[in-house]
Amino acid sequence: MSQYHSKPISHNGHIDWNDDEHKIWHDLITRQQEVVKSRACQAYLDGLSMLNLPTDRLPQLPEINRVLQRETGWQVEPVPALISFDRFFALLAEKKFPVATFLRSREEFDYLQEPDFFHEIYGHCAMLTHPDFAAFTHVYGKLGAAASPKERGYLARLYWFTVEFGLVQEQGQNKIYGGGILSSPGETLYASESTIPLREPFDILQVLRTPYRIDIMQPIYYVLPDLGQLYQLSQRDLMALVGQAMEAGLLPARFQPKEQQHAG
Repeated sequence: MSQYHSKPISHNGHIDWNDDEHKIWHDLITRQQEVVKSRACQAYLDGLSMLNLPTDRLPQLPEINRVLQRETGWQVEPVPALISFDRFFALLAEKKFPVATFLRSREEFDYLQEPDFFHEIYGHCAMLTHPDFAAFTHVYGKLGAAASPKERGYLARLYWFTVEFGLVQEQGQNKIYGGGILSSPGETLYASESTIPLREPFDILQVLRTPYRIDIMQPIYYVLPDLGQLYQLSQRDLMALVGQAMEAGLLPARFQPKEQQHAG
């Protein structure tokens, strides 16, 4: 259960943010703008430019929607702090990206386990201006809406290693497109420059079989050769690939189970 409460939406789609929240947003976005500019992929940077997010206040959802609908037909949908898988997949299937309408507190400025407004807007919305990324996310939602609980577990790994923590090759360098990385300065630097994690070429069956933890720096990232691969992936029989991955089973985890993380 979330400790946060999403803010209500007015009849015109606006949220009544307070002065403290505007200041937190300013501090988050100005810090992260410096971190991502040399590390994010060009599609993300182009999307940020299109969104033209304000730094002195939180943006309003209709401002985001005008850009997304113009570029790819998507929009953002305000949701409570936590939603079910059913709701999540159903929204993506309708080209609606869920955005929790709360902002992290100053006490959790650097790390927040659940996705807040900054994560969703700054981390994800820029990529939704890119047609290949948007098409992949739409197909993903439609498949997830019809999938069984076990199939959804495998699909969640695909989402994790693409939409949340994906890297892409650009002019011989690894660049970031995953929103879970791009909304975190620590993860952005780690994914770009640390020698600790593996960076493997994207292989769909390997991705579907790779366990992950949400509360640690990632031990492995998968690198696409280009973002067009996401569109190509959306045109494949992904559920047949999920079936193959389920038959093969999960790969060994590259991390300790959570309860053992601090033992010894």
